[in-house]
Amino acid sequence: MLANKEGQRVPDVTFKTRQGDDWVDVTSADIFANKTVVLFALPGAFTPTCSSTHLPRYNELAATFKKEGVDSIVCLSVNDTFVMNSWAGDQNADNIVFIPDGNGEFSEGMGMLVDKSDIGFGKRSWRYSMLVKDGTIDKMFIEPEKPGDPFEVSDADTMLNYINPNAEQPKRITVFSKPGCPHCARAKKALQNNNLAYEEINLGQKGLSYSSLTAVTGQGTTPQIYVDGERIGTADDLEKWISANV
Repeated sequence: MLANKEGQRVPDVTFKTRQGDDWVDVTSADIFANKTVVLFALPGAFTPTCSSTHLPRYNELAATFKKEGVDSIVCLSVNDTFVMNSWAGDQNADNIVFIPDGNGEFSEGMGMLVDKSDIGFGKRSWRYSMLVKDGTIDKMFIEPEKPGDPFEVSDADTMLNYINPNAEQPKRITVFSKPGCPHCARAKKALQNNNLAYEEINLGQKGLSYSSLTAVTGQGTTPQIYVDGERIGTADDLEKWISANV
């Protein structure tokens, strides 16, 4: 049975991190002392749920968490620092602090170190999230003990709803673009000038083509901009939308 440790102190651990060309020890005190921290832990870097959903949404909501008094968002996994650094670069998750619990000491201290030898992972962290205030655990969301890798309660939206159910969330903006497109550049600059974060889907990368663009948007030109799932349209359409809504 995975224990809920609300009201207890986080484990006192020294993490071995690589920053640039140097080895840097990072302690639990460095991460949590005199801070309000959201930590989410997961089974492994580069794994499907972690890369597609768990991590990106925390990164997306980082500014909202900051407005609600959260000083930092920490992603922890039982991986070495080289793997975690590589994953951070792959995800472009600049709003997240990546902590390598390479020996599993923190996860074990949390009572969250589990055996995943059946799939070749060895000892890994169970998936959970927690809100920590000055080193004391205020709230934990622990995934149910089911087979596989459940992902039901440790997500960013559940944590944000606990902190403030009325928090204003950023709009989800997607820009379909292509290299060298001046109208795409204009659309992205308009978003940046209005502090609107966006996801960019760039044609010509990772097999994305005009066929992909047409299949998704029904259009054959770039850019195509979507806000919260609604098609706004071109750069001109985006500028009109910004004037009316921002």
